[in-house]
This record gives sequence, C-alpha cells and structure tokens, in this order.
Amino acid sequence: MASKQEPGHHPGARDAVKLAIVVGALGVVFGDIGTSPIYTMQTVFNPADPHPVPVSADNVFGVASLIFWSVMIIVTVTYILLAMRADNQGEGGIMALITLLRRWSSGSAGRIPAVLAVVGIFGAALFFGDSMITPAISVLSAIEGLEIVNPDLEAAVVPVTAVIIVALFLVQRRGTAAVGRVFGPVMIAWFVVIAALGIGGIAHHPDILRALSPTYALSFLSGHFGIAFFALAAIVLSVTGAEALYADMGHFGRRAITRGWLGLVLPACVLSYLGQGALILADPANISSPFFLLAPGWARLPLVVLATAATVIASQAVITGAYSVASQAAQLGYLPRLRIAHTSESTMGQIYVPWINWLLMVSVLTLVFAFQSSAALAYAFGMAVTGTITITTLLFFYVARLKWGTSWWLLGTGAALLLGVDLLFVAANLTKLVHGAWLPLLIALTAFTIMTTWQRGRQVVTAERERTEGTLPEFVEQLRECRAATATVPGTAIFLNRGKHSVPLALRANLEHNHVRHEHVVIMSIETDTVPFVPAEQRVTVDDLGYTDDGITHVTARFGYMDSPDVPAALRTLDEAATEGPLDLDDATYFLSKIELRRGQAATMANWRKRLFIATSYITADAAAHFGLPRERTIIMGSHIEV
Repeated sequence: MASKQEPGHHPGARDAVKLAIVVGALGVVFGDIGTSPIYTMQTVFNPADPHPVPVSADNVFGVASLIFWSVMIIVTVTYILLAMRADNQGEGGIMALITLLRRWSSGSAGRIPAVLAVVGIFGAALFFGDSMITPAISVLSAIEGLEIVNPDLEAAVVPVTAVIIVALFLVQRRGTAAVGRVFGPVMIAWFVVIAALGIGGIAHHPDILRALSPTYALSFLSGHFGIAFFALAAIVLSVTGAEALYADMGHFGRRAITRGWLGLVLPACVLSYLGQGALILADPANISSPFFLLAPGWARLPLVVLATAATVIASQAVITGAYSVASQAAQLGYLPRLRIAHTSESTMGQIYVPWINWLLMVSVLTLVFAFQSSAALAYAFGMAVTGTITITTLLFFYVARLKWGTSWWLLGTGAALLLGVDLLFVAANLTKLVHGAWLPLLIALTAFTIMTTWQRGRQVVTAERERTEGTLPEFVEQLRECRAATATVPGTAIFLNRGKHSVPLALRANLEHNHVRHEHVVIMSIETDTVPFVPAEQRVTVDDLGYTDDGITHVTARFGYMDSPDVPAALRTLDEAATEGPLDLDDATYFLSKIELRRGQAATMANWRKRLFIATSYITADAAAHFGLPRERTIIMGSHIEV
C-alpha cells in the first residue's frame, strides 16, 4: 500500500512539480513578450519616426494607457482567456487551428473551413517572418544599451550583435535541454529587475498610475486620433510574443502559462511601462532610451548583460518555434520532408532542423546589417505581429462556433470587438509599409507561395504516381494468376508506399524485371493525422488484401504531426497472426521508390510554379533516415514523373 508520504502523492511534491512547470514556462514562453519593454516606449516616441508622437504629458498618459489596455485585450483576453481554450489534443498555436479546420473542411461544413485554413497557412508564413525579425530586433535592442553606458561604444553594437547571433545559431544543434534549466531562473530575475526599476520610476512620478484607467486610452484615440493612430504601429510591439503563449501550450499546459502570465510577467511588464512613462514625464530627453535610463548609472552595464541574456532566450524560443512550425507543416504536406534531429531523449518537442536553422541565421544577420538598429526594424516587426494575431483571432472564432456551438450573437459581438482592435493595429502598421512593414509581408508571401505550391505539386505527383503504379487489388490478382512464373525467395520485404490503393513502384519493378518476390511482402503506407500524437495502440492497422495465404499484407501506420515516424518500431507491434506468419524484421529488406521530377507540358500548374516545386524538392530529407530505416538493408529504386 502506498504511503501518503511518497513523493508522487505528497501535496508538497505536486506543488513543486507545478512550480517547476511554471518556471519552465517562464523560461521558454515569455521571452519574446517579456523583452518588449526594452524597445516599445522608445519606439513610440522615436523622433526619427515618419509620423512622430510629440512628447507631452497628455500623450505620455495616452500612450501608457494604450499599451496597458492593448496588452490586456490582446494577450490576456484574446489569448489567455479565449484562444488557449481551443486546442488540438492539448496542442495550441495557429497550426493547431489549421489542422482542426482541415479536418472539418473534409466534412459537411462547406468551403469556409478550407478557405480559412488557407488564411491560416498565410498566418503560419507570417510566423516565419517573425522568427527572422525577433532575434535581430531583440538582441540589437539589448546591445544598444551599451550606448547608454558609454556613447563611444555605438560602433560596436552591430558587430557584437552579429557575434551573439552567430553563436546562438551554432549551438542549436546541441539542443535546448542543457541550457533550458537556467532559462527559467534567468527570466525570473529579469522580470523581478524590470518590475523593481519600474516601481522606482513610478515612485518619482506616481501620477502615471492614472494611465491604468481606460479613459486615457479612449481620450487619446478620440481627441488625438491623428497622432494615436500612427502610434499604434509602435504600441503593438508591447504584444509581440503573444502567439508564443498559445503555440507552446502543448509543452506546459494552459494553467502553467496562465499562472506565469498573471502572477509575474503581466505585472512586471506593466510596472516597467509605467515607470518609463514616469521617467519621460520627469524629463522628455529620456525618450532616447527610457528602459535603460530607469536604472542608476552603476547598474546599467549589469542591466545590459541581463537584457542580452533575456533577448537570447527570447530568440531561442522563437527559433525553436520555427523548427516546430516547419516540422508540422512538412508532416501536413505543406513543405518537403525535412531532416529533423531530436535533441532530447525525454522531451519530444525539442528538435533541431538544420535547413531551417541556417536559413534563419543568414536571414537574421542580413536584417542586422541592413537595418542597423532596433528602431528601424520595429516597423517590420509590428506588421508580422499584427497579421498573425488577427488571423489567429479570426480562426479562433470560427473554431468556437464549430467546436462549442457558441451562439452567433455572442460570437459576432466578441469577434467584432476583438477583430476591430486587431484590424486597427493592422491599418496603423500598413502606414509604415514603405518604412519596413513590407519586409514581413514579402517573407510571408514567399513562404506562403512555397507551401501552397508544394501542396499542389504533391497532389499532381500523387495522382500521376497512382496512374503509373496501377491499382493494388488488380496487381494482387495478377500476381496470384502468374505465381508459377515468379520465384519466391525466403525473407521479408517491406515496401513503403504513399497509400493503400496503388502499387509501390519498387514492388512492380522488382517483379516485372527480376521476376522474384519475397516469402513475406509488407506494403506499408504512412499517414499523418491532423492530431499532434497518435497513441501506440492506434498506431497500425493490417489488411490482408483479400487473401490470407499469399504472404502479402498491407500495413497502415498512423502518426501525429508532432510524432517522429519510426517504421521498424511500428512494425514490431504487429501480431504475426495478422501478417500471415512471423516477419523477420531483424533481416528484413526495405524498398523505397525514388522519384525524379521533370517539368512536363500538362497544364497542372504555371511553369514558374513547376520550377519552384522541382527546386523545393531538392531540400527533401533522406527517406531512410526520416522513417528510421536501417540503411544497410534499404534498397532504393528510381523512376521519373512529369509535373
């Protein structure tokens, strides 16, 4: 009988586990939004802005109030209270909403889910732009603190930023497991410090607390709309990283993220913003760097070091987020199969995608050298953030209708209010289009075009393969009829195939050219479900294809879009009674069909999309490694298909 003092049953132990999850969430989830106070207020009052906000008491109160209520409406209401309740088996983020919509679009819900799923893919494409801009603007904003410590160090900002970014991407292949344990304590220290500095600023000008009233935000918008509207393009920086709260829900759970946000992150950020507002009220010259000027002179260099650590953590979070989005997109058929390395034996979500890593590094360094400052990048950042938030909000309300049957009047009222706020931010950022907001849109359009072209190309290739391969039932019948002309060799052969209805090219070629077949033939297809993980007991299903005495069976292995497809492990779960005898998996031979793509004359896609599809195919990862096949027992047989 278990004692009540056992760790697994002790209330204190359970509380410790919960606390550890919250600390872990603080280290991973809140890095981006938690470092926004470094550059948000400074960007709002930047005199070099094409639409500058004059420094006055009314404007400072209005901006501080708008920042507070933007954070409350977008982060606390839209994400914490609403969006995080819409999950796909515990997984959150825009990709989870897309998978739900894809599932429903195949039913009787009409074309709206399918259209919204395409909109969602554009939102995921915007996230790739966010993944490139976040490390650049975050690390730049932290290193710019050196200018406050010593103005002579201004020339060192860009080189030091570049060195840190290169180092950050070089260590990605080692995984985040080793350094992840220190992320939480560092971010706790960060939030405590910025809260303390904010309190210090408020103490010198406590009137700034009046900005917590929504009347200041509303009066600023109504009375100074010409100024407030353009200010929204910078105020949106206060909610950067909101999507990460939702996307990382599967790793930490809704409760841990909610507790971390309400218990520490929200109060710390609000205190920092109010403290900076108080500092600007005291002396308008402080708009140059209100975050770092909150600290006394002796503490500014340590604050720069702490800020650098916090922004590196923020960058780490968004980089690993890009790995996850790319991996999920590949599993769902929007990107080629990518080489993925799992960097943790215990945490499935910790992955490393080399191709994405080096693409991000080159992109981030290009942004650093091209823009040179966090203020210049801020306009680009806001467009990526507002676009993603608006699309997530739109998808959430449709999911809420389908999943919970929420009444139309309640749904319409909520959607009108929240989407109204989101679209106001989008409109404000569109005014910065020529000043950098074009960048995330260009990145998103490029990524969106690649993903939709790949999806369409796969459909064309699959249809052509099925036509070339022929139907599997007819092939099995032909094989039985000409059994005498085919030699049977001992052993097990496993042919990977895209589906259940067509014949693997490698199997057809082996029989037609070599006139041999193995004693046991397994035709195996891999299906990726629109769920994160598939339970082991639901992993495989077996079909004897109409006969129980011919040694040919079809196996369907189902994996979630966050599972790692391990074919040998899935085969070992089979019952020998279902496979018409025992399979010799230790010596089994695996057959793969390699397809060479060629541009054809058929009007399947525009010529430029055909070229793009073929070019994208070159980054496809090795199938044997992707499916966990033993390379020394894997045979690849080639063919070609025109698209």
